[in-house]
Amino acid sequence: MLDLTHFTPWTLFTDLGFVSILLLIGKIIRVKVKLIQQLFIPPSLIAGLLGLTFGPNGLGWIPLSSEIGTYAAILIALVFGALPLSSPNVSMKEIGERAFFSCDGLTSMEIPDSVMFGLFVIKLIWPDLNDAFGIMLSTGFYGGHGTAAAIGAAFERFGWDEARSLAMTTATAGVVFAIIGGLLMVKWAAKHKQTAFIADFDDLPEELRSGLLPENKRDSIGEATTSSISIDSLTFHMSLVCMVAFFGYLASQGVKHYYPQLELPVFSCAFVIGLLLKKGCDLTKVSRYINPQTTQRLSSSFTDMLVACGVASIKLGVIVKYAIPLIVLLLAGALIVFAITFYFGRHLSHNYWFERTIFAWGWWTGTMAMGIALLRIVDPKLFSKAMDDYAMAYLPIAPIEILLITFVPILFVNGFGLWLSLGCVVLSALILLLAWRMKWWVNKN
Repeated sequence: MLDLTHFTPWTLFTDLGFVSILLLIGKIIRVKVKLIQQLFIPPSLIAGLLGLTFGPNGLGWIPLSSEIGTYAAILIALVFGALPLSSPNVSMKEIGERAFFSCDGLTSMEIPDSVMFGLFVIKLIWPDLNDAFGIMLSTGFYGGHGTAAAIGAAFERFGWDEARSLAMTTATAGVVFAIIGGLLMVKWAAKHKQTAFIADFDDLPEELRSGLLPENKRDSIGEATTSSISIDSLTFHMSLVCMVAFFGYLASQGVKHYYPQLELPVFSCAFVIGLLLKKGCDLTKVSRYINPQTTQRLSSSFTDMLVACGVASIKLGVIVKYAIPLIVLLLAGALIVFAITFYFGRHLSHNYWFERTIFAWGWWTGTMAMGIALLRIVDPKLFSKAMDDYAMAYLPIAPIEILLITFVPILFVNGFGLWLSLGCVVLSALILLLAWRMKWWVNKN
């Protein structure tokens, strides 16, 4: 029998083994089950749902440890630590009209909408709910399971033990909305000739459905920058990412030691450390030995593990307790994101408006991976350049995103949630004013 009552390195190994098995089962299900293929459900989400159903929070058949939720907080630090190392060097002059809608500045609208709906609608019906209940919507929808893990863990440190399960639930629901809603929109757009690159949804290549690439369509996941006779290239890149995340943890603990009232999330500190390391490597020409594809693949691998662990750690009792207000919040959130995405998508895209908009829908309800999946359906060869625009736009907006994620729990705990919402409203207005002044706004019928 496995002894998981005391956490040891073998407990970690056991958890990793079970999660790996679930990920492989999820992949087999994606390959073999047509309905899952048609819905484009990622194996990591399938693995998480299997872990939730058969793990300790469900039937109890899989003996995952009680630390399964903690792994998500560690993995998100690794994900954010790898992001700066994966980013190309782009000058600010390249970021303009083409990248404007792809940037997540417009998601500053999603935050005040969810906060105000939570404070002025949900709280009126269920006055005993936490004031931050509404923010769980944008936490899960926009940020996905990674942000859900980060903000959920932050709220837990401030005494709201149910936050992580709620955030993970909204993130999981967001992925479902992204997939099902996105596929319905793609079918509508193809039928009404709003797509530029596909004429029929049913003509999609088989590799998009199964997720298995034929030999003639396989891309390199990175190139070796070090000789394996000294240190393997994958080991080198893994060490860089882990070092960044570890220094982020040390920085977070240092701030907590000297300023106990200010708890900075580890992933935020890891992102800053990663930016500093990237800048130092650029100045010393070491960047030529850091392969962005490799670090990006590592980040994606950590994300898959994060989703599986995060969903498996959801406490079903919490979801049952908040079922009705949670359903109301999720449905309202889906309508809000739909309205924001498709209205501004039509008016802020000079070309390929649907391709850019469906990418934004997948990103702002689920994850960037969902956005990419939907984009690949309508633009298999990425001729619309929506992904390039995203890469450019994300660089300047990422620090703002990190600041928001970092200080949202702190502001809510200290009673400034409404002020946060108003600040985001002002930011949204400034962004739209910029679009108008720069003549980026497109008048369409």
